Amino acid sequence: MPIEYTSLDAILNHGFDTVIDVRSPAEYAEDHIPGAINLPALSNDQRAEVGTIYKQISPFKARKIGAGMVIRNVADHIDGPLREKDGAWQPLVYCWRGGQRSGVFSTLLSEIGWRADTVKGGYTSFRRLVKASLYDAPLPHRFVLLDGYTGTAKTEILPRLQARGVQIIDLEGLAGHRGSLLGGMPGGQPAQKAFETAMAVALHGLDPARPVVVEAESSKIGRIAIPASVWATMLSAPRITVNAPIEARATYLARAYRDVISDPEAVAQKLRPLRTLRGHKTVDHWISLSRQGALVDLSNALMVDHYDPSYAKSRKIVQREVLGDVQAKTLDDGGQERAADDIAALLRQL
Repeated sequence: MPIEYTSLDAILNHGFDTVIDVRSPAEYAEDHIPGAINLPALSNDQRAEVGTIYKQISPFKARKIGAGMVIRNVADHIDGPLREKDGAWQPLVYCWRGGQRSGVFSTLLSEIGWRADTVKGGYTSFRRLVKASLYDAPLPHRFVLLDGYTGTAKTEILPRLQARGVQIIDLEGLAGHRGSLLGGMPGGQPAQKAFETAMAVALHGLDPARPVVVEAESSKIGRIAIPASVWATMLSAPRITVNAPIEARATYLARAYRDVISDPEAVAQKLRPLRTLRGHKTVDHWISLSRQGALVDLSNALMVDHYDPSYAKSRKIVQREVLGDVQAKTLDDGGQERAADDIAALLRQL
């Protein structure tokens, strides 16, 4: 009998030994229930083949051919990743809608003697719970925005706050992007669905009665859109501002973005969209600094000519309550630690 999960808390605390996602590797890669392993009932190519037969020949033939593929694949999983599981092992199996793939898979596991169950509605039911938590109602959490000009080490200060017992969400970490034109990270960004699952899980683990610090961001981080309820909570949140001398910010930015700005060709490519906004002469100057290896000077120029004016403009448009301003004379490890101490002290007054 498929298990119906009616809350995110219930499915995240399912109580089974292993959660098995039997969808194709491509479906799994886009998003999956946290902690699930992927033992596909059909490979990417097999799923495409069965789908084509279903549409172009007949549903019966597609189901017949697909069943043979699934049974052979399940046998390989039993002989492979599941070989060492003992009789007490309890797996929870799901597919896209809780239908044939998970049904066949769990039946075969049950015939062996394992107490296997399935998720009613499969991944789509989990997805509905994630969307409901991020889009359908206001969040119960209280956000405090960590704000400040580009290069004030806000992202690196977040884990330092967490080490001091402060609740945080690292939006840029979840989005796999540093939130600026040069902010791409190795490995690229997750799918929007995977980001939302990570966000929902992060919020689920936090105490709504205590403030949650998030970095001030725009409504999109790279190509990832911040979910509606999260964005609404951010818009109404008060902020703590980190301030630092531009020399300290330039030094920090040159170090933090070295993987990007030390490649002149990558810099030229990424800065191309700014030619219409800042002019060819300005962008050519930035590229020249990159080619010279003058990374601190490049960071300084980017902030003076682009990032700081953009930030000042957004500050005029969006007015939020300010809980305090933290002054960081340096942004090395010691400076970040002192800034984290000051921010934690402000939060204790809430």
